[in-house]
Amino acid sequence: MSLCPCGSSKPYSNCCEPIHNDPTQAHTPEELMRSRYCAHEKKLVDFVINTYHPSCHAEEQRAEIAESIESNWCGLEVVSSEDSTNENEGFVTFKAYFESNGQQYCLEERSRFIKESDQWFYIDGTFPNEEEDERLSQPISNLKVGRNDPCICGSGKKFKKCCG
Repeated sequence: MSLCPCGSSKPYSNCCEPIHNDPTQAHTPEELMRSRYCAHEKKLVDFVINTYHPSCHAEEQRAEIAESIESNWCGLEVVSSEDSTNENEGFVTFKAYFESNGQQYCLEERSRFIKESDQWFYIDGTFPNEEEDERLSQPISNLKVGRNDPCICGSGKKFKKCCG
């Protein structure tokens, strides 16, 4: 009996397999998200496509989805699951790890799921914002940046030759 690739520590037969056979068996957004990750590891392209919300027109991106599934997926970490004020909407933040060219990478996303006709669907997601330099929201006259320091806008130029 093999453990489910979604990281739940349950056997696949009691975890994601029933959802792969019938997506309406996912009773929460997290269950659907875990089963979608597991489908990537098990190369179940049709399942991934069929669990996108119909408005996403996932079938039109079949080649890109299939290419994504071919990645070497290494593990899943569920960071949080959140309910919305709407009972037919939920959010799951996760980190999915994969290898490419001998290096490990992390895909982190806050996914949004919608429930329609007793079935959860993935609709979209957001990626965490990179840390923004807090000095960017201050007036230039208030900045404590030396004229020869790198510009805070990230241009690579000296501050005095760019925003200074």
